[in-house]
Amino acid sequence: METKPMNPHLKTTPSKHGAHPVAPTWVWHTLAVVMLSSLGLTAAHADGSRMPAKILPSYTAECAACHTAYPPGMLPARSWQRIMKGLDQHYGSDASLDAKSVTEIGQWLQTHAGTYKRVSEEPPQDRLTRSAWFERKHRQIDKAVWQLPSVKSAANCAACHTGTERGMFDDHNLKRPAGLSASQSRAWND
Repeated sequence: METKPMNPHLKTTPSKHGAHPVAPTWVWHTLAVVMLSSLGLTAAHADGSRMPAKILPSYTAECAACHTAYPPGMLPARSWQRIMKGLDQHYGSDASLDAKSVTEIGQWLQTHAGTYKRVSEEPPQDRLTRSAWFERKHRQIDKAVWQLPSVKSAANCAACHTGTERGMFDDHNLKRPAGLSASQSRAWND
């Protein structure tokens, strides 16, 4: 006895057990979004640009004391390894820590390091601000903006990104830094 598909417009694929319906692409995309949502993930979480749900207190205490506590997913594991091994010369400063803290923070960074396409390439000098994706996202920023007193450097994410402390760097959480010229303000709107 031949079985007919429930929906005559649904594509089927033959098999030795009869014809099986093939779901349209949009069904698979919807299913993926639902599954990620049920895990508490979004596309931004999946790409590592947000801070992990459980932030290591020593990471915040030690690293955020001097600069933005960058989400570990923004750099690959090898970059974090080199950074943690070179704390005595951390971008021109001595950021040395006791051995226990180095081990604890280092392991946490390795666990949460970026593994997705955007961070597969180690940036020059392991600087987040020299990574290809950072430079691409900020290519329209006039170099003089980084020198404004309200910004100070490209590493000062909080000067423009209002969600920095939560690891939210999307374009929806931006503010204009103080001191932009008229032409820089016009470029900001582009």
